[in-house]
Amino acid sequence: MATTAENLADPKLLQTEWDLEPLVYGEGEAGVDRLLSETTERASAFAERYAGKLEKIESAELERAMLELAEIQDMLGRAASYAGLLFSTDTADPARGALLQRTQERATEIETKLLFFDLEWAALDDARAEELLADEGLEFCRHHLRSARRYRPHLLTEPEEKILSEKSISSESAWGRLFGELVSALRVELDGDQIPLEVALSRLQAPDREERRAAAVAVTHTLEPGLRTRAFIYNTLIYDKAVEDRLRSYPHWLASRNLANEASDESVLALIEAVRGRYDIPQRWYRLKAKLLGIPKVTDYDRMAPVSREDVTYSFSDARALVLDTYQSFAPEAGRITRRFFDERWIDAPVRPNKRGGAFCSYTVPSVHPYVLLNFTARQRDVLTMAHELGHGLHAALAQPQGVFQFTTPLTLAETASVFGEALVFGRLLDQAADDQARLGLLAERIDGAVATVFRQMAMNRFEHLMHTRRRTEGELSVDRIAHLWTDSQAEMFGDAVEMTDGYRMWWSYIPHFINVPGYVYAYAYGQLLALSVYGRYLEEGPSFAPRYLELLAAGGSRGPEELGAIVGIDLADPGFWDSGLQLVEQQLQAAEELAPSD
Repeated sequence: MATTAENLADPKLLQTEWDLEPLVYGEGEAGVDRLLSETTERASAFAERYAGKLEKIESAELERAMLELAEIQDMLGRAASYAGLLFSTDTADPARGALLQRTQERATEIETKLLFFDLEWAALDDARAEELLADEGLEFCRHHLRSARRYRPHLLTEPEEKILSEKSISSESAWGRLFGELVSALRVELDGDQIPLEVALSRLQAPDREERRAAAVAVTHTLEPGLRTRAFIYNTLIYDKAVEDRLRSYPHWLASRNLANEASDESVLALIEAVRGRYDIPQRWYRLKAKLLGIPKVTDYDRMAPVSREDVTYSFSDARALVLDTYQSFAPEAGRITRRFFDERWIDAPVRPNKRGGAFCSYTVPSVHPYVLLNFTARQRDVLTMAHELGHGLHAALAQPQGVFQFTTPLTLAETASVFGEALVFGRLLDQAADDQARLGLLAERIDGAVATVFRQMAMNRFEHLMHTRRRTEGELSVDRIAHLWTDSQAEMFGDAVEMTDGYRMWWSYIPHFINVPGYVYAYAYGQLLALSVYGRYLEEGPSFAPRYLELLAAGGSRGPEELGAIVGIDLADPGFWDSGLQLVEQQLQAAEELAPSD
């Protein structure tokens, strides 16, 4: 079996670097500036033509306006995607940072010119709006326009909206960029080397406990010096959100996120309560895991440890072949699309200095194609991460015909394709397992993933809730106060099954979701449980399910979440829906318990 170092030297990995030039017609940075200039001119002309006139607009003219607006959004999306993706692969490059900042500033200027449209559209009488939306020519933007009107109670006047829009570049956008640069620049000293934080965190999956402990200590040592700075950034962003929520009359800190997710407060609360009510599942798992690891109790740095002593690693080539074959076997169309990510350089996979950590899929714009970023460290987990992000990529590619207004979904459905793809590949790995011990190791990794995606994300939602509500009542929160809220929210999930080390108190401080998208994390649990239910349908129905699943992905965000779920026979309005998803996680735990050696 190849070593980790040998797998990381795989030429196919080292050569897997994305080509961003299609976004800017092969013109590089000059293409960004040209697109921004042309978009600015077109936005000005659009505003001159339509500002103050929506009250009397007719259906045919509204269609023409929306087609023009779609072209403007596409051009702006090309430029913004290029600058953002280029920056993500080297966040320390001043030229890339300057391009990103310039693009964000110009994009804000353009969006400010177009603000009038959403405000005037929202101000229309309901009956008049519905009369216009009945026109067949608006199919490409009907759901988008109808959804935009939900923000009516929270919109300000046009001058106020313009001020908030322009100030965003020097407020939340600037603080978010600073946080990202600080975290990307972190270097962890391990075994005499200075390694990226992402690589150090991957050592928590090592079979050797001392290696995991040393990695955790080193990560904590790296996080400590800049902790107060990151805490100040977080405090500032929470306060900034509190001000905007107050100005926009949102009743609580999560209300704006729920609105964006097209999810009612009641349904989100039902999800949160359902998951927190089943914290016995992760606690039960961690007790079993301690037994499988041969230790008295799992500590925070043991949570992602493999239960097998064998350190299973994959070359990039083998991971690619496995994932692509799995997608191809599920549906030839899925295989054809996911292969394009590798063949046409839509993917960037190696770990590099100053590259953004983690993994993501950028949908970019429908006129180009999506891009996937990985940080491949040769772990078995990286195979599933590849499958996960290519699921996003498949979703984006299939939904492109919906157009710029309706090819993305709310965050609550955005994880469906990714988790489903991950489940497909996991099923393949399980089928290929040589014996019960190997199957147990895979099940353990799968349960770890479910715990991380469902239960840990809900614990992080609880942390965010405490942070946002306490910041609004107590003022700026100290590093110690933040640590207390973090450990409280984690302890609720861990119970007495996990021992938290002192260093773990500061591990909240590298997580970008808290900074970039407040309230985001519950969508992971939503998406995971939804995707597990969809996958359960597939297991019941077999190959005949694939066309309906691809239909769901191709619908993008052209319908509401409940309508989209109905395509594959899922009733999101059913109060028992969350319980059924949690039962699927528990079934995996029961299978692991049955495979575990008896005392």
